[in-house]
Amino acid sequence: MAEVTRRGLLRTGGHVAAAVGLGGLALRGGWLAAEPAFAAPRPALDREVRIGYLPITDASALLVAHERGFLAAAGLPSAKPTLFRSWDTLAQALAVGDVDVVHLLMPFAVQLRLGKKVPLRVVSWGHTNGSTLTVGPTISQTEQLSGRTVAVPSWWSVHSVLTQRILATAGLKPVIGTPASAGTVELVVMAPADMVPALASGSIAGFTVADPFSAVAEAKGVGHVHRFLGDVWKDHACCAITVREDLVTQRPQAVQALTDGIVAAQGWLDSHRSTAGELLTSAGYLPQPVAAVSKVFTRDPAAYTAVDRHADWHPERLGFSAYPQATYTSALVDLLRVTAIDGDTSFLPTDAASVHAELVDDRFVLESLRRSGTIPTPRAELIEP
Repeated sequence: MAEVTRRGLLRTGGHVAAAVGLGGLALRGGWLAAEPAFAAPRPALDREVRIGYLPITDASALLVAHERGFLAAAGLPSAKPTLFRSWDTLAQALAVGDVDVVHLLMPFAVQLRLGKKVPLRVVSWGHTNGSTLTVGPTISQTEQLSGRTVAVPSWWSVHSVLTQRILATAGLKPVIGTPASAGTVELVVMAPADMVPALASGSIAGFTVADPFSAVAEAKGVGHVHRFLGDVWKDHACCAITVREDLVTQRPQAVQALTDGIVAAQGWLDSHRSTAGELLTSAGYLPQPVAAVSKVFTRDPAAYTAVDRHADWHPERLGFSAYPQATYTSALVDLLRVTAIDGDTSFLPTDAASVHAELVDDRFVLESLRRSGTIPTPRAELIEP
């Protein structure tokens, strides 16, 4: 792990990040132009913070915040992140206190907080974009998925929400728990690690999930990108940095240090795209081939002109934006209300805007961004399947 000083925490990589605007953020002086927002006279916790993650590139900012020492520099030493194989086990670990912070599917966070009353809060976004609908080699049109099966990682995922919109736009009806027939597509939940083998065997016709699994399917020749989800919903957040609520109420300085580290890590990732994949694989965080992981950070948009409908959105680009936009949360809840889900949805309020205040605590990331010279600005949600 490279040594990072507290003074240098929010300077690393700023010369690159200053030139770009991501996720509706106007940048002033770069991502990392200031010192950490919280200068703790003592460690933010009396122990190392415990991180949980799934082995996908959506976890990159959280992993890099640990590996590059950004959390420690902010006053929050962290234990080596713990890898989980499914969203359910990751969420359970957070709920019972085995871990303190995770990257979590935003719709899953909504369900856990509002439906299951799990005491958690979203404190920042971890990334934007970074997911694909990947299909078998013989499929070139969405309509060819009629009568077939497509896998998603969770009913409570942006992947399921946007896959269903893509299917509906093509005149196909998603069905759950019923074999597909003409005009329908059966959706099944599958662990991300099982999706590429299932596509290779023909047991599914496609899958929608976070990278690097589309890159792995491409490398193996068993599938190709049909749509980037960022081409359906511009700069959407699949996963958010989520903590136990007692960390917010009892140790707010720890949460401040966490968001300082996340902002710093995002800046580092955006300015080290050519080496980010090697770092994540060589350090043992992601088990996929380094070439596939690296591709996620460096995809050439020219290679995907045939599938992109909004090339100016750069949907192939895994983005990094920390501020959790309220308009996004509201739009997500509205979409969840009209999405087929295997489970109770009665807790979803008709007042979608109220969910953001219940779920998200943006005080800490706002302070981190303010100190870094980044000013969050409102944005319009663009959803055009």
